[in-house]
Amino acid sequence: MTKYNIKNLIDKLYKENFLKYDELLYLFENIDNDLDYKLKENNISNRNYLYKLACHTRDKYYDKKIFLRGLIEISNFCKNDCYYCGIRCSNKNIDRYRLTKSEILECCDIGYKIGYKTFVLQGGEDLYFDDKKMCDIISSIKSKYPDCAITLSLGEKSYETYNKYFLCGADRYLLRHETSSSDHYNKLHPSNLKLSNRKKCLNDLKKIGFQIGAGFMVDSPFQSNPDLMNDLLYLKKLNPHMVGIGPFIPHKDTIFKNCKPGNLEKTLLLLALARLLLPSVLLPATTALASIDSNGRNLGLLAGCNVIMPNLSPYEFRSKYSLYDNKLSTGLEAFEYNKKLEENISNLNLKIEYSRGDNINWRRVKCL
Repeated sequence: MTKYNIKNLIDKLYKENFLKYDELLYLFENIDNDLDYKLKENNISNRNYLYKLACHTRDKYYDKKIFLRGLIEISNFCKNDCYYCGIRCSNKNIDRYRLTKSEILECCDIGYKIGYKTFVLQGGEDLYFDDKKMCDIISSIKSKYPDCAITLSLGEKSYETYNKYFLCGADRYLLRHETSSSDHYNKLHPSNLKLSNRKKCLNDLKKIGFQIGAGFMVDSPFQSNPDLMNDLLYLKKLNPHMVGIGPFIPHKDTIFKNCKPGNLEKTLLLLALARLLLPSVLLPATTALASIDSNGRNLGLLAGCNVIMPNLSPYEFRSKYSLYDNKLSTGLEAFEYNKKLEENISNLNLKIEYSRGDNINWRRVKCL
C-alpha cells in the first residue's frame, strides 16, 4: 500500500469531501500512528484533528444544532430471520408485542408536549401492519401534528407501499444497507434476503422523494476494514440524507452471541469520516453507541453527529424491543430524560433543536 501523510489526507477529505479507496483505507488504518510535526506542536492527535474538522463541518451546515427525534418502537414482530438480530422470527424466547394505533398516538402526544417535531416509527417487518393500517396511522399523526415530520423504519417494502406511505405524509425512511459487500451480506442473512433488493429499496425511496437513511454496523461478524471503506464509498455514491452507523452488539439468542461487540474508537472514526464525506448529512449518535459506553453518545456528538433519538415508547415495552443485548434504557420518564438531555448538550457547547430538522438539501416534491 502506498504511504501517505495522515494530516494531508485529513485536510484533503475536509476540503474535497472525498478520498479514493486506498487513501481512505490508509487513513483509517494509520490515523493513530506518530503525530504529524505540526500537530505535535499544537499537542493534538491526528484522530482529534479529524474530529475537530468533522465538528466544524457539522457546525458550518447546522450551526451547532443537535436535532431530537422521538423514537416509537411499534412492534417487535418480524417475518425475517437475520442472524444477528434479537427479534428475528426464529427467536422463541422473546416476549412479542405490537402497539395499537391509540398507543402510538399517545406516544406522539407525549413527544409533542416536550417539543419534538419528528416522530420515528420503528419496527420489525410485521405483516400485521399492512398498507391500510400504516397509512391510517401515518395520516392520523400528520392530521393531528401537521407541523411534524414522520420517519419510518420498517424494513423492505415494495415501491407501491413506499409510495403510499409518502403520499399519506411520511417524510423520511431509514433502511440500513448493513454492508455493501454481497458476500458479507450473505453471511449475516438467510438466503431469501438479498443485498440487491436492499439497495433497490433505497433507490426506490429516493426516487419517490423521501429523505432516505442508510448505514451499517461496525465490527459485525466477518467484517473487514476493506468492507468498511466500501461501505463509506457506497454511502458517498448513494448520497443519503441520513446515515446510521453504530457498533455491532451481540444478542444472546443468535448464532453470533459469543462475538465481540463493536469497538468504540473505530465507530467514532467512521462517524467522523462519514461527516466529512457527506458534510450536510443528518448523523445520529445512536443508542447502540451509548449502550457500549456510558459516554458514547457524547463522544459521537464530539465526532460530528447531530441527531439524538430519545425513546418515547411505553416503558414496559422498551426492553422487549431487543435487537441486541444490554440496550441502554434510562428508566426515566420522557420529560425528565429530556431535561437531562438539554443540560448535557448545553455542557458540550451545542444547541438542542426542536424543529423538524430536515436535511438542508431536501424539499418535498410531491403534494400530499
